[in-house]
Amino acid sequence: MSENVESEVGVPQALRRNIFTTALDAVYNWSRSSSTWPVMFGLACCAIEMVATAAARYDMSRFGMEVMRASPRQSDLMIVAGTVTKKMLPNIVRIYNQMPEPRYVIAMGACATGGGPFKDGYNVVSGIDKYIPVDVYIPGCPPTPESLMHGFMKLHQKMRSQSITNVNWYNKSYTGEVPVPILGPDVIDPREIPAMSKAVRLAREAKE
Repeated sequence: MSENVESEVGVPQALRRNIFTTALDAVYNWSRSSSTWPVMFGLACCAIEMVATAAARYDMSRFGMEVMRASPRQSDLMIVAGTVTKKMLPNIVRIYNQMPEPRYVIAMGACATGGGPFKDGYNVVSGIDKYIPVDVYIPGCPPTPESLMHGFMKLHQKMRSQSITNVNWYNKSYTGEVPVPILGPDVIDPREIPAMSKAVRLAREAKE
């Protein structure tokens, strides 16, 4: 029996040697971090390293993560593994919106974090974090399975540090939904439309 149990305030002396007390956050976060289910999809070469991480040599099942779900509604972790193109971006955001809270995102590789070697391409997004929130960044081109495993441990560390008293997803006013980008001649973020409209109006007024 640990000394922490004996020093618990509010536990009768007669029961201190017969019961185990712990924080609700510790149990809740331990259960979430020990059963994190990634959504099954990949974008480019980083996805091959993600598949290798799930194989027997590295064995994601030691973290309770071997269940990679084909449905985003049964997943709580998105691993953006590969080059994010403008054509694929609206689908990624749709998948993210279909995932239930609490949900987390790992940006795996140089392309997902900042565009990578294709950053100057006309069809490549310079980082997925411009559109959806990212919890863990994993550098590399592509990162090794060991790097992805380290990213998992960092994510679990973040999950275990959260408290159910101040997380966003229990607030009634919180939706967490991200507007789906509009794909046309270029990608338009709906959140930037008011600022774009204002810039156009000011430009027209300046000409007049």
